Formats: sequence, C-alpha cells, structure tokens
Amino acid sequence: MSKVILKSGKDQSAKRFHPWIFSGAIKKIKGEVEEGDIVHVYDNQDNFLGAGHYQIGTITVRIITFQDEEIDENFWNKKIEAAYNYRKNLGFTNFFPSLMEGQGGLDTNVFRLINAEGDGMPGLIIDFYNGTAVMQSHSVGFFKSRDAIAKSLKQVLGDKLKAVYDKSKATLPAKAPINPEDGYFMGESHERIVSENGLKFKINWEEGQKTGFFIDQRENRKLLGKYSSGKTVLNMFGYTGGFSVYALQGGAELVHSVDSSKKAIELTNENIELNFGKTDKHASFAVDAFEYLQTIDNKYDVIILDPPAFAKHQDALHNALQGYKKINYSAISQIKKGGILFTFSCSQAVSTDAFRKAVFSAAAMSGRHVRIMHQLTQPADHPVNIYHPEGEYLKGLVLFVE
Repeated sequence: MSKVILKSGKDQSAKRFHPWIFSGAIKKIKGEVEEGDIVHVYDNQDNFLGAGHYQIGTITVRIITFQDEEIDENFWNKKIEAAYNYRKNLGFTNFFPSLMEGQGGLDTNVFRLINAEGDGMPGLIIDFYNGTAVMQSHSVGFFKSRDAIAKSLKQVLGDKLKAVYDKSKATLPAKAPINPEDGYFMGESHERIVSENGLKFKINWEEGQKTGFFIDQRENRKLLGKYSSGKTVLNMFGYTGGFSVYALQGGAELVHSVDSSKKAIELTNENIELNFGKTDKHASFAVDAFEYLQTIDNKYDVIILDPPAFAKHQDALHNALQGYKKINYSAISQIKKGGILFTFSCSQAVSTDAFRKAVFSAAAMSGRHVRIMHQLTQPADHPVNIYHPEGEYLKGLVLFVE
C-alpha cells in the first residue's frame, strides 16, 4: 500500500476528520501509485491518519476511512448499509414492493442514497429512483470501484434494487486515465415514473441534468405549495417543472415555467399533464431566462429563481455573484407588491454569506422593503458532514417584497 506523508503542520485538517488532502500539504509519496488507487495517509511523525483514493489534482486524496482497516467487500457493505439505515430512519426506504410497478406504497420513492462526504464516501453520489440507482463518480477511485459498489448496493437493497445506471462521464476529470461511458451497470431500463410527496414525475436520468431530478429541492417545493393558493407563479430555470407541479397542487391560479432548454420544457409539460391532465392554468416557454426576466413587469405574485450552478470553481466566483445579483434585482424590482420570492444557489463555490450579500445588494438596488421569511438548505437525505462544511452547497431564501 502506497503511503502519502504530509508536511509538518499540515496534518491538523485530517486530524479534525476533514476528508480532503490537498496537494500542497503533501511532503512525499512512498511507493508507486496510480490515479484511483487506495493510499494510506500519515503525518510527518509516521502516525496513521486515514486511507482514501489518490487522484492528480488540487485535492490529491479523498479520505474514505479514518480507521486503519481493510478496504474490502465487507467495508463497502458496511458503508452502504450505514447510508441505507440513515435513510430508513428518515422514512425513505419503507415503500412496498408494489411501488416498483408504480402502484400503492408510500408517497415518496425517490431519494439520495449516497451523498459523498456527507456519507463518508467523498467523490460518490447515488440517487435512488423507484428501483433504479443512478451513480455518479466524481473521483477516479470510485469510478474504478463501481463493481464493488454495485455489488454492495444489491447486497443491502435486495429486491428493491432493479438496476444501476452509471452516469459518470461528465463528472470525472477529462485528463484522467480512464474512458468512462454512461450506461446500465446492472439490470436494464424500467419504470421512470417516481412519486414525491404523492406527486408524480417522469425522470430522464440518461439525458437530464445531474442524475435526472433535483431531489435536493423536495422540501422547498413542498413549502412553495403552501404559498401558491390563488397566486400567479413564475418558475424560472424550471427544468423538469418540479416547482410548477407543486404550485399547481397548492392551488395556484396560473403558473408559467421558463427554461432555455426545449427538452426541459417538454419534460415539464409531461409532468404537468401526468399530475393534472390538460390544464389552462399552466404555460411554458423555452426562452432565455435572463431576457424573460426583463419583461415580467408586475405580473407575478410568486417567483422562483433556481438557476444551474453559476460557479463550479473559485475562478468563476465573481461572475457568478454578479449573475445572482442581476437575476434577483430583476425579480425583486418587478414582483407584485406583497410578492414572495424563492431564490437559490446550488454552487458549492458560493458561500452562504456571499450569496446573501448578492441578494441583499439586489434588494437595496430595487429600493423596495424586503423581509426574510425562510432560510433554506438541502434536505436530510443530503446530509452534511459536520467536519466538511463545504458539503452544504444548497442555499436558499424566501423573501417577502413590499
């Protein structure tokens, strides 16, 4: 087993159980190592700190255990089982077998099963869609461990697992010495209709963003429904129309969905019809969101701003904050008096404080009186490792605009 030796004074982060070892903290590497290999990490006094996946880059090692233990089949079984039991305590795993055929069962059968650092598996995301586990590797190590992970998933989930779809091509480093292709790693395509809080959604995990659905907005969508009765609602960057479906379920008078992607709009329309049939209370527009926001002119009681990540890296942070400021100014300045704005950032590179400052600046520019109604984040099936605060990537505010 290759050893990564840290520089003197560069071990405190690992001793506080932060799972990332940065390249600048490494003194030397003993033994031959390839990307994706398991390495042991030691301090400068040769004390064991942890074991994890090696990868060329700023984050050189992602620690998967702080114990000196074997990384074998039993290790992965315990990891997957711990994550599964955590979701079981949340009530997500107790659906009936009939739910696999889309009949009966509990009212939610889509959830995040593995949330990277939040579940002690940095570099791995697994979302569960009514029998299909969609896996995204963000590290070479977990991509190379796909066989073991899929085997453990089947071991733990049993008959509840029908298929595993690997969707790692877009999330792995372009220069990594691998040739990833998306596809079914186990089983084959089956039921694509999922249930969330009793509402139905068609999921396209092959072509959709992320793993196919923004599961992390579940509780925030439910909250929107409570404020939608009798309202005119604008869902910007609508994607699959999740917020639009909840707004209509909550009794909205009219809902408009906007997304630049025609495929997203098609999926939105399918999800609206899936839940409500043909309705004149919803209209969708495949147009540029920034341009549409310039024309809303006091039409809407409720606006949702849930854009894609404006900054995936720190070097894009300045432009991202300007983007958040721009769209929030447009919404705050043009929403109806007494309107409610749901505004979000899903960029890990954008801190909660930086996002709020951008929104507050937009509010000040509008000259309107604005109150914070709710401060939002990701749900419990997207847990944050307390030693890894960077894992709290979803930031949201609900604002009352006078």
